[in-house]
Amino acid sequence: MENPLKEIIWNQFGASIEMLENAILLCPEEEWNTDKLFWYQAFHCLFFLDYYLTLEPSSFIPPTPFTLSEFEDTLPERVYTKEELITYLEFCKTKCRDLITSMTDQIAHSHWTNQSKTMSYPVVEILLYNMRHVQHHAAQLNLLLRQTINNAPDWVFRASSSLVKS
Repeated sequence: MENPLKEIIWNQFGASIEMLENAILLCPEEEWNTDKLFWYQAFHCLFFLDYYLTLEPSSFIPPTPFTLSEFEDTLPERVYTKEELITYLEFCKTKCRDLITSMTDQIAHSHWTNQSKTMSYPVVEILLYNMRHVQHHAAQLNLLLRQTINNAPDWVFRASSSLVKS
């Protein structure tokens, strides 16, 4: 895959991740664990961001302290802290950057298929699907922030860092 296309994909995917990060950072502690489940919406988004970035989904294991609870359609056993989710977000951001950087035409056109075989996409398409999923949840979190604190982060036009670290 050509480097200019990789940079374009990163600019937009990275921007979506930063929008999610900004929403998490803006959420006041008193809104983190209410009936609106801000923390859980953020976790759900990060869990699937990580999962969809895993080229061999059958080998997916989230980093500690996270579990596979999302596959079981149950809430995690405990509320994750903002700090834990920001650490997970940084992990996912690096994983995303590394995947895009190493993307070859062969990887881009290989297939990503989940274990239940209900989702099967070329890798480049699951990247776009994943970016849309992140942006969807960032928008949900921004709506919750508007409804609860009458504030939300600004739009991020493109990733603040380039694909290739200087």
